[in-house]
Amino acid sequence: QVQLVESGGGLVQAGDSLRLSCATSPRTFSRVAMAWFRQGPGKEREFVAGDGWAGATYYADPVKGRFTISRGNANDTLYLQMTSLQPEDTAVYYCAARPSPYGSRRASEYVYWGQGTQVTVSS
Repeated sequence: QVQLVESGGGLVQAGDSLRLSCATSPRTFSRVAMAWFRQGPGKEREFVAGDGWAGATYYADPVKGRFTISRGNANDTLYLQMTSLQPEDTAVYYCAARPSPYGSRRASEYVYWGQGTQVTVSS
């Protein structure tokens, strides 16, 4: 059974940085696409950043230049480095994975999901 466990969320002020982590299990995730999504209060879940297993990364326009997605060297941890956080970044952030080498911006195409971690940015 594949498990994804997020951590690293918290309450920060506008302009601060946070790094989210997503631990994967088992350690067989070297050839799957992974991504971060978020869901703000009263909003639909939206794509944030993605990482195809071949190393191609891609971002949603609102976070481009501020967020960076990366994988740990052992390919069993996914990270999301967030800088210059703004109140509109407040959301529950989810890690997701799909058993394919190709990434996607569509939540419906991801099979495995973590439980989410709350990020709150105060102004």
